[in-house]
Amino acid sequence: MMKRRGTLLGTAIGLGAIVSAPFVAQEWILAAVVLLACLAVLTVYREPYPTAPIMVLAVLFGLRVIPLYVFAVTLAIMLVGELVARYADGSLFSRRRRQVEVRPRLGAGEVPPVFLWFFAAGLAAGLVVSWALGRYQPLIVLSGVVVAVLLKAILADREDAFLVEMLGVAMTVYLFHDLEFTVDTLNLITASIIAFSFGYFAYRARAMDLSGLFSGALVGLLLIVFADVRWFVVLLVFFVLGAGTTRYRFDYKRRIGVEEGKSGVRGYRNVFANGIVAAAAAVLWGMTGHPACIALFLGSVATAAADTVASEIGVTARTPFLITTFERVQPGTNGGVTLVGELAAGLAALAIGLVALLLGIADLSMLVVTVAAGLVGTNVDSVIGAVLENRGLIGNSGTNLLSTLAGGTFAALFYLGLAVPMTAGGI
Repeated sequence: MMKRRGTLLGTAIGLGAIVSAPFVAQEWILAAVVLLACLAVLTVYREPYPTAPIMVLAVLFGLRVIPLYVFAVTLAIMLVGELVARYADGSLFSRRRRQVEVRPRLGAGEVPPVFLWFFAAGLAAGLVVSWALGRYQPLIVLSGVVVAVLLKAILADREDAFLVEMLGVAMTVYLFHDLEFTVDTLNLITASIIAFSFGYFAYRARAMDLSGLFSGALVGLLLIVFADVRWFVVLLVFFVLGAGTTRYRFDYKRRIGVEEGKSGVRGYRNVFANGIVAAAAAVLWGMTGHPACIALFLGSVATAAADTVASEIGVTARTPFLITTFERVQPGTNGGVTLVGELAAGLAALAIGLVALLLGIADLSMLVVTVAAGLVGTNVDSVIGAVLENRGLIGNSGTNLLSTLAGGTFAALFYLGLAVPMTAGGI
């Protein structure tokens, strides 16, 4: 009972801060009041949720690290979303801890209702506050809500989950607030439907866990909003290639112990490692319109596709050799390459380039850049795996992130190198 009262009082303080913030001239005054009120609740009821996270956000607001918009929208998303979600699942008035199924079980595939309640309530509250503050930006609010549910799926029952979620949402809202990128509401709704449908069906097919659903939807949303749906289709081709080759001779790969973790189910680490560079390229394209951003995008996706296909198919071939020393190694060894894997990598990169060409994203020169970047990136992945990952200095996700960055950067530089002579020649 005491903790329940502390939770409700803490939420009330946060909501009161949202309402009063626009009318307080000095940020530090409101921050001081919120801190004192939260400290009183924390002292009396000894319930750090949600008072401690509110105090942290109030300090950032009082020091002018974050503006009013970020402070108010973040509180609205987190407090209202959490309050409604806890009420809906019965944990608000109960001492039991909420149990969340993060990974799909066999025959399952339904998103836990608590996530849906949080999403709907947090989105509605954030939009209302955004409108009340005179800057109605659905993209900012939606991005913050997606990050919130993603962090919930990742952190699950960690004691500091709410604090991390709130800071993550604040950082996201701050980033998009600074970008000042606007999008038509209808286009945003369409992008959301496409991105979340992709994530949901991948989750239902047990190709992704819950964190993979939300992270995949976030990446897809950024691609469609900042670029267009054709960029999303290119990434979808990579996903299909990856999912298909992951299942290729899966029983054999499981017998020798080299199958993709969690029975081929991918999570947020895999999504971000392979897709964060592509998402960043889309954001840069939306802000600048520079064609090098297309090369960065295609190079990173081609690398991800080439590496995934090479790994999943090459591991079933004859004994590989280490890329740095050419010694024979066991299948699945980081840095191991095979001729079959290299051929598969080239075909995967070619597939990405051809799809981009057919969709009108790339021309023939960009196709060449894409294939070259895919081959370079996948071999950079092998070198990093042999030099760093085998020594335990970096994990598989880190290797994938660095290789997609390398492939994308190579593509951008290669494209710029081709573009300069053409420009000089008047082409």
